[in-house]
Amino acid sequence: MSKPPLQEKLAILSDAAKYDASCASSGTSRRHSRKGDGLGSTEGSGICHAYAPDGRCISLLKILLTNFCIYDCAYCVNRVSSNVRRARFTVDEVVTLTLEFYRRNYIEGLFLSSGIVKSPDETMGEMVEIARKLRQEHNFRGYIHLKTIPDADPALIEAAGLHADRLSINVELPTDASVAAFAPEKNPATIRRAMADVRLRKEYAGDRSHTGKRPPRFAPAGQSTQMIVGADGADDATILHQSTRLYGSYGLKRVYYSAFSPIPDATDKLPLIRPPLEREHRLYQADWLLRFYGFALDEITGATRDGNLDLAIDPKLAWALTNRAQFPVDVNRASREMLLRVPGFGVKTVNRILTTRRHRTLSYEDLVRMGASMKKARAFVVLRGWTPGALTDSADLRARFAPPPEQLALF
Repeated sequence: MSKPPLQEKLAILSDAAKYDASCASSGTSRRHSRKGDGLGSTEGSGICHAYAPDGRCISLLKILLTNFCIYDCAYCVNRVSSNVRRARFTVDEVVTLTLEFYRRNYIEGLFLSSGIVKSPDETMGEMVEIARKLRQEHNFRGYIHLKTIPDADPALIEAAGLHADRLSINVELPTDASVAAFAPEKNPATIRRAMADVRLRKEYAGDRSHTGKRPPRFAPAGQSTQMIVGADGADDATILHQSTRLYGSYGLKRVYYSAFSPIPDATDKLPLIRPPLEREHRLYQADWLLRFYGFALDEITGATRDGNLDLAIDPKLAWALTNRAQFPVDVNRASREMLLRVPGFGVKTVNRILTTRRHRTLSYEDLVRMGASMKKARAFVVLRGWTPGALTDSADLRARFAPPPEQLALF
């Protein structure tokens, strides 16, 4: 059988990479080629066809080295038993594509993942060689994110971290039992051990020797992971509990939630538990509250009885509606911790409130100018010129925020 041309390989392997969610460059060290001593740059902003905080759309070449795979994970479209078109890049093809796409100003870096072909070591070795050639032979200074293979030789993962800005190792599913049921060839203990090794090597790279010399930098943007949600019966409380453990144990920069949707030949094996994209969105919001807003896990998941997040409204609003006795809060007197719990107030807004109220009393119009979402916040705050009155305890308050019911098609 003839090999597909490079353009056809790119179409197949870029499409196959869309199931990898864990790509962002936030936190990497700054490098640039303005002095003419290299190619490419990275400024630490999130890429991978995502939107930066300032609204810019930023991108990278996101591909698989190959979608051939010796594993048969039930939720993966590229599993060995799946009937999909297969392709495989060579090392030099990936290097050439990355450089040519960058020169044409299409990308700012590379996100590279892969199926497992022949063996984890062989596949990981090729991925490391791609990163090495870009860095050492072509002096490429753009962002590189490698999705590493936990079963590979630890020396290969260490080598990957010397060339890549970020490494990621997939935990696959929320629980060990789910991994055993749907990805029996993968070992959760091996995955966790590889993640721990990455953390230790990164910490070592930040230490100076007794002479003051630093070791070579290692994955300066840290590591992340990806978790498939909706492919098993785990509720949102279980998913968020696992994420909290991962952040604490391995110093992760991010847990990416990848919503499972039925894929060819897998619908008879895996249930579609809840609407996938809405659930993924709510999990990201809850994850943010746990990491940056001071919420405890039981506060977020306690708003419903089944351990799942409310899909109709965001988790902070769901908590506020369940805890109306704590509202309304006086914006001019409340603590930072309580202000962060007000629906419609983000971290930046709260910081602006705290800075401004040192000098004067805030009004409703001040909050609007600061960027607060007063459509959400107005029922939960008191300040000069505004009081919600009976709005906070009104029976129809939730209905004001939840989307209206929709008549579905019968045929």
